[in-house]
Amino acid sequence: MKLMIASDIHGSAYYCEKLLEAWKKEQPDKLLLLGDILYHGPRNDLPKEYAPKQVIAMLNEIKDEILCVRGNCEAEVDQMVLNFPVLADYCILYEEGHMIFATHGHVHNEKNVPPLKKGDILLHGHTHIPKCTEHETYTYINPGSVSIPKENSAHGYMMMENGTFSWKNLDGEIYRTYKLD
Repeated sequence: MKLMIASDIHGSAYYCEKLLEAWKKEQPDKLLLLGDILYHGPRNDLPKEYAPKQVIAMLNEIKDEILCVRGNCEAEVDQMVLNFPVLADYCILYEEGHMIFATHGHVHNEKNVPPLKKGDILLHGHTHIPKCTEHETYTYINPGSVSIPKENSAHGYMMMENGTFSWKNLDGEIYRTYKLD
């Protein structure tokens, strides 16, 4: 399965449009959104072209292509306007024999690890920092943020295909890869 993974759009119509341009080029089987789609949150400045209603319209156009987990900024009212499920706390995926626990990261994270066994992957956004850390019993992976990246990281997303995770900026340029064993 070819999967595009993105997190933390935070209502930016500008960066959502850039993400969807990349989605069209990449042609993944699904787009996995790791939460914080519409609202910018009280700790963040407004992202470029903050326009949640435009983000709603753009994402609803591809509703059948999206898998999504709930971020700390999602509320039940968001589900009323988005035509794909957004309130699941996590989803489980499998890639090359590895279980992937995909969540936003505000509940389950490196400090509060969900039940994982050796070789499993904890995949989450929330921190806005792209990361890949191999722990003794699991690997932690974060795609970074589409609209409000932190620590001088790129506005970007991640692709997963054939056991390889590739971090990309919104122009589609790879800046990091990680291959599952």
